[in-house]
Amino acid sequence: MNTTTHPISRYPVPTLENLPEDIRARILEVQAKAGFVPNVFLALAHRPAEWRAFVAYHDALMLKEGGHLSKGDREMIVVATSAANECLYCVVAHGAILRVYEKKPLVADQVAINWRKADITPRQRAMLAFALKVCQHSHEVNEADFATLREHGFDDEDAWDIAAITAFFGMSNRLANATGMKPNEEFYLMGRVPRVK
Repeated sequence: MNTTTHPISRYPVPTLENLPEDIRARILEVQAKAGFVPNVFLALAHRPAEWRAFVAYHDALMLKEGGHLSKGDREMIVVATSAANECLYCVVAHGAILRVYEKKPLVADQVAINWRKADITPRQRAMLAFALKVCQHSHEVNEADFATLREHGFDDEDAWDIAAITAFFGMSNRLANATGMKPNEEFYLMGRVPRVK
């Protein structure tokens, strides 16, 4: 259930055998692809109905086809806003995924520490500026913010996506922090060194 010596949540963590079949099947699918079970899947399974809603909305946002946001862009938004929310789990886990998608071993650390100085494109910098404004000052978002995004090739639907990812992970960050969710050790090295073939 847990590969570390520390609990992955301050709440009870169910075993795979005790989970409803649909949740167990999805977790096993993730395990087959990643090679391990991300702790978030087990920690949130403490409440199966909420787990289903969480995973459904996550997938709608992060696996969405179309638009002008790449998978790397989406993960970059998660890392930058999770850093602003001081969420260890999401910075570590999504930082690993960001490194893999962008094929840049340093990018997640740069984005988490200071996205303004990260080795990213001006387009991504504009995307993160909007995301951080939604994260920290959503009441100040105005038409000028949308105009800036348009100058970088984003449309209003992309702005919705950036805002929705930011808002969803704002919830996720707070749940992870409140439950004491611990990142898997596997995440720390993912995407930092070339894969052994």
